[in-house]
Amino acid sequence: MVNIRPFKALRPIKNLAEKVASLPYDVLNSEEARELGDANKYSFLHIDKAEIDLDPAISPYDPAVYQKAADNLEQFELDGWLGREANPAFYIYQLTMDGRPQTGLVVCTSIDDYLNGKIKKHELTREEKELDRIRHVDVCDANTSPIFLTYRGKEAINTLIESWVNENEPEYDFESFHGVTHKAWAITDAHILEDLSAAFSEVPALYIADGHHRTESAVKVGLKRREEFPEAGPEAEFNFFLSVVFPEEQLEILDYNRVVNVPIEADFLSKVEASFDVEKVGKEAFKPEKPKQVGMYLDGNWYKLTAKSDVIPSDVIGQLDVSILQAQVLTPIFGIEDIRRDNRIDFVGGIRGLEELTRLVDNGSHSVAFAMYPPTMDDLLGVADAAEIMPPKSTWFEPKLLSGLFVHDLESK
Repeated sequence: MVNIRPFKALRPIKNLAEKVASLPYDVLNSEEARELGDANKYSFLHIDKAEIDLDPAISPYDPAVYQKAADNLEQFELDGWLGREANPAFYIYQLTMDGRPQTGLVVCTSIDDYLNGKIKKHELTREEKELDRIRHVDVCDANTSPIFLTYRGKEAINTLIESWVNENEPEYDFESFHGVTHKAWAITDAHILEDLSAAFSEVPALYIADGHHRTESAVKVGLKRREEFPEAGPEAEFNFFLSVVFPEEQLEILDYNRVVNVPIEADFLSKVEASFDVEKVGKEAFKPEKPKQVGMYLDGNWYKLTAKSDVIPSDVIGQLDVSILQAQVLTPIFGIEDIRRDNRIDFVGGIRGLEELTRLVDNGSHSVAFAMYPPTMDDLLGVADAAEIMPPKSTWFEPKLLSGLFVHDLESK
């Protein structure tokens, strides 16, 4: 059963929350972040992507960047833009997009639960990305961005959270990127804190929805601190990391689409037809309507690809749409085997729409695009429960959790 606990958050004062809160560091490149940061001195990007405050020629992985992040975090607090809670609390974080709300609990989760398999993953991580966030967390001595976790919902937890929301005014209430409304409530009542902790002790597992690199990094910094401070007990803050946990029934996975830049040979369509029924749709974008369908944009036309039954494996990973495309097209036709490292393939989150796929092919930067049908939450949980790994770039969650609303101080410096 999982262990959650309240924490003393470092968070924005109420009238600055909207200005401080930023998109996650990993959905923006340095140029996009610099543009947003130049326009907003309060933006948390000055901490999560601190290279925006240094010479553009400096690598985002230069030690100076991590030190600048720590300095900026300290300065935000000194300037009074961030305030530190006197007592531990849980926080409710509700995001509403296109009329659909999802309500999570901001907590600290245990690195031991991750090490023992009670916090389950469904993706692999890349070492260079891990090292980046390890250095960031280590130098800042804080978890600055939350991990997005999910669990199979329990009525007792939902009731406790809904009651607090209905009976209390939110600390934060604003609209931000992509028209998403963000609300947050602080839970300080000792009895409710105990009830929520007890309710989660009945939850058998948590699942990483988004933030595998942040999780690995937070855990590795915690283990590093254990070596540095052997006298610290199991309740030391560095044994826990910042998370937001949502019931899985409230979440929606969007498509994570593929664009490929390879020469298209004359017999390409006939090769695709060996594994898919191919129907030419025309100029109007085709969004897959069900599993085992793929939209393909090539030479100014959209096609509907429907996987033939004899190419659909029965195993939990092989039957995913992204796996079928990989096995039947990307590897045998294009020779793309490692999509995490092959620079001939790029990925487009569903929030950008199919228009982005059309644009990338029409402008000549890519030769063909594939619109995917997203996996379901049942797919994700099933893969994690089976201790299997989804192909890279399988899931895209929206809305994104904003950074800067809650910071967890590791309290080890």
